[in-house]
Amino acid sequence: MPKVCLDGRAIIHVSGKDADTLLQTLITTDISQLGADEIRPGALLTPQGKILFDFLLSRDGEALRLETTGDQGEALVKRLTMYKLRSAVEISLQSPAPVTVVFGEDAPAGSYRDHRFEKAGVSVFRLYRDLPSAEAGIADFDALRIAAGIAVAGRDYALQDAFPHDVLMDLNGGLSFRKGCYVGQEVVSRMQHRGTARRRLVIIAGEAALPPTGTSISVNGRTIGSLGTARDRNGLAIVRIDKAGEAIAKGDTILAGDVPVSLTLPAWSGLAFPSEADEASA
Repeated sequence: MPKVCLDGRAIIHVSGKDADTLLQTLITTDISQLGADEIRPGALLTPQGKILFDFLLSRDGEALRLETTGDQGEALVKRLTMYKLRSAVEISLQSPAPVTVVFGEDAPAGSYRDHRFEKAGVSVFRLYRDLPSAEAGIADFDALRIAAGIAVAGRDYALQDAFPHDVLMDLNGGLSFRKGCYVGQEVVSRMQHRGTARRRLVIIAGEAALPPTGTSISVNGRTIGSLGTARDRNGLAIVRIDKAGEAIAKGDTILAGDVPVSLTLPAWSGLAFPSEADEASA
């Protein structure tokens, strides 16, 4: 069973009788829907609805566990502590923290199933300990993420620059529209109900090896997005799907730098480029 130990991870434990209540009023994930053995994505937003911090949420006994990147750990603890006030909550940070990702059909003992991959029909589990003799590298995990259409901060988008809709959190269990208010909720709810989300994560296939992360995706000299994770000819990008749809409908060449590429929306998302949706309903 392939497995890879991830570097540079941090774990924040939020415990105490008010832990669930505190996080439920702050973050995008609906904690009441979180299973005991699963991981769901989540974010703490700015008041303007953009992703300020992102993490993977799971339960650790009576506590809640937030796994994030090492460079977010201390700042996220500080922000949560600011909101804590007099709540009966304890917040602790472990950084660096051991995180192992396992790919396969069977859940290893003590593992948590990753809801993001589950939505994409792929079996992926996380363990919060090191496993010896890792059989895969980060390139293998990147390839799996690309094929499944799963974005990560710092590789596929910059914090404070992306809305949850941009990275499909409205579709992968990381963004609730039914629970009570949380930071940034009004903005993302308005986007949802008005259907104004136009930037979306797409899977890129190049006619040659893709250029570096951050390279512009363009049509006829006009930028419509930027390249995220790239491995050889495959990658992820966040693009304006209305502009991409127009280009696809017209047969215009879409470029990543100077490499011609094709774009697809992750099948599990149920999304379509606007021009395709219009044609289907005609």
